[in-house]
Amino acid sequence: MPEDPKEEHKETPETQGTQATANGAPTAEELAAMKAELDEEKKAIAAAQTMITEKDARIAELEAQLGEAKKGSEATTTELTRAKEAHTKAVAKYLDAVKLANTSLPGDVLAGATIEEIDASVARAQAIAESVKKSIEAQARQTRVPAGAPPRGEISLEGLSPREKIAAGIQQKGGTS
Repeated sequence: MPEDPKEEHKETPETQGTQATANGAPTAEELAAMKAELDEEKKAIAAAQTMITEKDARIAELEAQLGEAKKGSEATTTELTRAKEAHTKAVAKYLDAVKLANTSLPGDVLAGATIEEIDASVARAQAIAESVKKSIEAQARQTRVPAGAPPRGEISLEGLSPREKIAAGIQQKGGTS
């Protein structure tokens, strides 16, 4: 047994490392490695927070752009609706003008929702009218009626009663009936 009890408890650097390990506490090297890991984790957390902040700013920017786009879309929709209404009115006025300009064509044949459809209906109606006109002219050529009054011929007494025959005879002679 040593003489000085204090000497018994004196520790050397070697015994300190051995005691730390024996107590379950980390060694100096382990502490340094843990500190380095902690520093890296802090840097990673700071970088992640920076990225989150940047993403939040980008999200806010995109939301602002989306709001502007929605406003622009609403304005465009309103403008498109007005243009469609003006187009519909213009087509209706064009149809009325075409009907007035083509009074020889039946009005119910002239129709359409667009200018092209109206023009096509006019062309169809004109083709139909031309066809009918040619057909009527052909019929007129086939049935010729001589000019002037037909020559007078004798009245057929066939099928007349005796009294009617007598009246017809008196009339031909210039008498009165």
